[in-house]
Amino acid sequence: MVSALSVRQVRRRYLTLYGLRWLPTGLMIPVMILLMQERGLSLPQIGLAATAQGLLVLALELPTGGLADALGRRPVLLAAGVLNLVSLSLFAVATSFALFFLVWALQGIYRALDSGPLESWYVDATLAADPEAEYERGLGHAGTVAGLAIGGGALLGGGFVALGPIGSVSALTVPVLVAVLAQVVALVALLVLLVEQRPATGAAAVRASVAQAPRMIGEAVGLLRRSRVLLALVAVELFWGFGMVTFESLLPVRLAEVIGDPERAAALLGPASSAAWLVSAAGAALTPLLLRWPGAAPGAALLRILQGVTVVGMGLFAGPVGVLVAYLACYGVHGASNPLHSGLLHRQVEGPYRTSVLSLNSMMAQPAGALGMVALTALAAAASVSTAMVVGGVVLAVAAPLYLPAWFAGRKQAAVDAAADPTPIPVRAER
Repeated sequence: MVSALSVRQVRRRYLTLYGLRWLPTGLMIPVMILLMQERGLSLPQIGLAATAQGLLVLALELPTGGLADALGRRPVLLAAGVLNLVSLSLFAVATSFALFFLVWALQGIYRALDSGPLESWYVDATLAADPEAEYERGLGHAGTVAGLAIGGGALLGGGFVALGPIGSVSALTVPVLVAVLAQVVALVALLVLLVEQRPATGAAAVRASVAQAPRMIGEAVGLLRRSRVLLALVAVELFWGFGMVTFESLLPVRLAEVIGDPERAAALLGPASSAAWLVSAAGAALTPLLLRWPGAAPGAALLRILQGVTVVGMGLFAGPVGVLVAYLACYGVHGASNPLHSGLLHRQVEGPYRTSVLSLNSMMAQPAGALGMVALTALAAAASVSTAMVVGGVVLAVAAPLYLPAWFAGRKQAAVDAAADPTPIPVRAER
């Protein structure tokens, strides 16, 4: 792909689109689980409905990733945005298990389409503008922007809940309607800001791209088979996806449990989620420092263990203050670890198959998350929410050794580079 944009222009557009992409998510965080409970779903039913997302991601992640590599990132992202708009609109009015199951199914298709194309566009457009550019900086900034967008959205969502119902619309429903409007804005921005050059357009190009997608998938899977490092990095997502259920879905229930009032918990979760994502943004801003010491792979491994510890704390602390402090720490670690993992992944893949490999990575996380939703919500109902969170925290920490192959490979490559050219290379100014 040939880019007419500079590195800075690409990064600015990427960060703008990335922030708008995560704003609706932030608005939904304080109310998603509690709204489903308000409309009559039990925790096991919520977990079962959420499996629709994971199963569809499992089925569609690779085909949609290959389609994005073959057809282009822009049309795939536009289709994803439209589906997210439809699912959010349906979520606002759903009142039965069947409708919520459909919402999660649409979310699964959306996630499969959305997983990877924007990040792949950013990396490829950056390298097209400057083949020697360090795109990890932009990935770290994206984590900061996502934290700010989600945190701001969560703060707004909690504020809307605190204001109470508007007419016949319940307090927990108002943030969902605002998320619908935010998704419309994100779609318009995507149309304007994301530009790419594709070899052909029209129906013939679509047919050719669909036919080419299986080959792109096969090449990506071939990379996975040939690279022990890439295989281990993708396997991290199995544990990560399972364990993330604790702080993404069980935390509102845990907070309502220790406070004793679901609506008070939802109102408190708004500013708490905002603060958590601001801490996450700060964690992502540490990416350059973590790359220097202890390094990407060892840093990612240590952060996996630390995140597991924070989740165990969320499950064991008795009062709301302790739970929220552990929650903030968890998101700080989460923000710091994401750019490190993404950077390690991108270093293992060439541009033509970049989105397909990212889809492989996400494909592991989503079904694992679905399994986590079923297993951990069932465990929460049978034993306690605290027990489920402790189990999830342990699973998160278990992923740490999977970063060792990347660590060893990085050290080996550094030794080879030093032997080939021991002269330090001056740092180039970024354009």
